Amino acid sequence: MSILVDKNTRLLVQGITGREGQFHTKNSIEYGTNVVAGVTPGRGGEAILGVPVFDTVQDAVTQTGANVSVIYVPAAFAADAMLEASSAGIPLVVCITERVPVQDMMRVKHEFNLRGTRLIGPNCPGLISPGQAKVGIIPGEICTPGHVGLVSRSGTLTYEVVDALSRQGDGQSTCVGIGGDPVRGLNFVEILELFQQDPDTHAIVLIGEIGGTDEEKAAAYIQAHVTKPVVAFIAGQTAPPGKRMGHAGAIIEGGTGTAEEKIHAFHAVNVPVARYPVECAELIRKAL
Repeated sequence: MSILVDKNTRLLVQGITGREGQFHTKNSIEYGTNVVAGVTPGRGGEAILGVPVFDTVQDAVTQTGANVSVIYVPAAFAADAMLEASSAGIPLVVCITERVPVQDMMRVKHEFNLRGTRLIGPNCPGLISPGQAKVGIIPGEICTPGHVGLVSRSGTLTYEVVDALSRQGDGQSTCVGIGGDPVRGLNFVEILELFQQDPDTHAIVLIGEIGGTDEEKAAAYIQAHVTKPVVAFIAGQTAPPGKRMGHAGAIIEGGTGTAEEKIHAFHAVNVPVARYPVECAELIRKAL
């Protein structure tokens, strides 16, 4: 099994006619993902890579039964694209676009909460259930089917840890990059809950970073609700206060959000914390 996406995923690509959209759609199709539609206003009736293009998400959903949308449109239009997907009844929206304005995301979050739409991102690599479906930009060739769930705020660290897991023979159930923006979709706790409920996920890797309190909340949730082994890594351990490190949400302010606080929170609930990313794989092997 897996979480969020699988063989039943019918993927719609918003922005399929753009360079990024075409490139990653091709990769998803080659991986075996069922890409059923694309959407670019004004390009309806065309076909890209054999995928029919529609002018609106509603038309695409009505004619193809799409149930997941991935967004590769510029930041200025990303919020409207997300809202269009939600209003058309898409239950899961994955936004890869970076630099989406915070005020736009506040509006999106409000509407998604009202409608019950799940969101991954923005500014994220998406997710992949190895051997089943690839939604986003995580390289399929480094993933192998298995029983380790992974959730991360960092895209590149996701790739590094997944590659290390695969090389030592520990495949993945689903890998989810939630993104590092201050306002975003599903968080650590929500993904941990899904992994806890998934019978095919036997252990979990959590990759956090400085800034905010999401990791501390995740640690508290693990102590109260997660019975499976969890290992963690915190990026940005050498970041100076007030210096943004990579993500808009990865900044230490007012003495909060430090790596030390997050590491302490995990240690307090008996979650091993890796010293460097690939050590996550070594710790998982010990836990399984």
